[in-house]
Amino acid sequence: MKIYCPKNKKKIRSKKNPNIITNFENKIYNLYNDGKIRFPVHLTKGNENQLCEVFRYISKNDWVLSSWRNHGHALLHGMPEKKLFNQIMKGKSMYISSKKNKFLSSSIAGGMIPIALGLALSIKKRNQKNKVWLFIGDMTLMMGNFYEAYNYSRNFNLPLEFVIEDNGKSVYTDTKKTWNIKKINYPKDVFYYKFKLEYPHHGTGKWVSF
Repeated sequence: MKIYCPKNKKKIRSKKNPNIITNFENKIYNLYNDGKIRFPVHLTKGNENQLCEVFRYISKNDWVLSSWRNHGHALLHGMPEKKLFNQIMKGKSMYISSKKNKFLSSSIAGGMIPIALGLALSIKKRNQKNKVWLFIGDMTLMMGNFYEAYNYSRNFNLPLEFVIEDNGKSVYTDTKKTWNIKKINYPKDVFYYKFKLEYPHHGTGKWVSF
């Protein structure tokens, strides 16, 4: 599915091959199922093309903040595969981070929202030219701290871009049923796309004894 892009946004990168994500995640998939990774992992599958398109708007000097399913975001933002792999092997799949690569993530729903806001405020106060990009899911979009951060960032003109990744769920909870709505109304100045999650919330579909 295509992404919704706000008006007046310019692409600054050429599109990357989604196989960058697929090949890496296949490697993690096999190691996990062989019992070589003894920690929870969350794999990217089903939104590779949309991610590659969104990252055409993101500068290498921008900050990218993601959630627990973050491997694809980290790779596209320039984190070396070896560095990402080593963090996963140490049990950090759900909170990959690298100050050098300007990449942060958290497994806590909405946990990156206040951090993204603080980073954006710091950038503005220092008169820097880069931005902060915050990737969140459709259920996190419904949280109160999202609207607080969104309103503050827009009222004070902060360099914060929001990307809503809508798979219709939080873990296995249906977003629309939870909030008794027929349609998710998202702000028109954010990036937004829908996709079907092709891996389960945790792991790859096979149980591994720890």
